[in-house]
Amino acid sequence: MDEEAITIRLTRDQAFVLSDWLYQVMFRSNDLEGIVHDRAVWSPIYAISGALDKTLSEIFIPDYGPQLEAAKERLRANLYGEAYESTAPGDHAAGAPQAHQIGRGTAGIHGESDQGR
Repeated sequence: MDEEAITIRLTRDQAFVLSDWLYQVMFRSNDLEGIVHDRAVWSPIYAISGALDKTLSEIFIPDYGPQLEAAKERLRANLYGEAYESTAPGDHAAGAPQAHQIGRGTAGIHGESDQGR
C-alpha cells in the first residue's frame, strides 16, 4: 500500500475550531469511542490532532475562549453567508444549510484558502 502523505489545507480559524473540537471529544469528554466506532479511524484523528497542536499558537493564548468564539463566528458567517445571525452556543440559525447538505466533493472548497500560508 502506498504511504504517500496527504496535505490538508485549513484556514487558521478552521484549524483552531477543529483543534478545540477534537480536544473536547478526545480528552475532555473521553467519548471518542462513542463517536467513532471503528478504532482504525482513531489513527488519523490522533495524527490530525497532534499536527494541529504543534502548529497552532492559538491554543496557548490567554483569551482563548473569546478568540475561539470569534473564530467560530467568522466560520459561520463564511459558511452561511453574511446574513448569519449569532445564536446561543450549540444553536443553529433557522433555515441555515446543514453541513450534511454540502456535497462530499465540495465541502473542502469552502475552506480552501491561501490566507496565512
